[in-house]
Amino acid sequence: MSYTQEVEARLRAESAEIIGRYPTGHARSALLPMLHLVQSEDGYVSPDGIALVADILGLSRPEVSAVATFYTQYKRHPNGDYLVGVCTNALCAVMGGDAIWDAVSEHVGVGSDETNESGRITLERIECNAACDYAPVVMVNWEFFDNQTPESALALVDDLEAGRPVHPTRGAAVAPTFKEVEHTLAGFLDGHENEGPSAGEPSLLGCKLAAENGWTEPVAVAGTEGEQGGEQA
Repeated sequence: MSYTQEVEARLRAESAEIIGRYPTGHARSALLPMLHLVQSEDGYVSPDGIALVADILGLSRPEVSAVATFYTQYKRHPNGDYLVGVCTNALCAVMGGDAIWDAVSEHVGVGSDETNESGRITLERIECNAACDYAPVVMVNWEFFDNQTPESALALVDDLEAGRPVHPTRGAAVAPTFKEVEHTLAGFLDGHENEGPSAGEPSLLGCKLAAENGWTEPVAVAGTEGEQGGEQA
């Protein structure tokens, strides 16, 4: 491993803190947040990071790599400071997501899972950002930018490229860098967890209508749920 002694000592100490969150004898459960910890240091799941995690958890490098290659949040080559994800799934696409992707990709000069020359921006074509009520949606390091247009998305990436702070629609007041958000995903709070709304008016509309009309969810009658399922089958 090529980490300096200081960096390796810090990563091992933080890894020990992560492992300590799990029951004794279940250190392997810490693998996922430890991979985020590696990304917070290297900007991706690096060979050095894989070796360190494997050594700490008593796993083989292939075992760690198998997990890192399964989940799309783990990057296998250096990521930019800002991961810009443009949703082009059904609803976002219909609402203009495809046009946003085309404009941003041409403007930045890279395709999906590619990083621009400056190293500031990595683009990612997203299948779904789970925010259909705000379509079309763009995410920056998984922070929401709702109801986007090609023009607003281009202004967003220009701000990122210039190093100007950008302000998500919901969540943190200012979008963090990729490494910063990865440290948070490893389980280390950054002090911004209570900033901004987590849900807006479109997301809460169903709850509001239910309250106004006195609607409640169906209550299952004991012993009938399985019978109903059987009849439907």
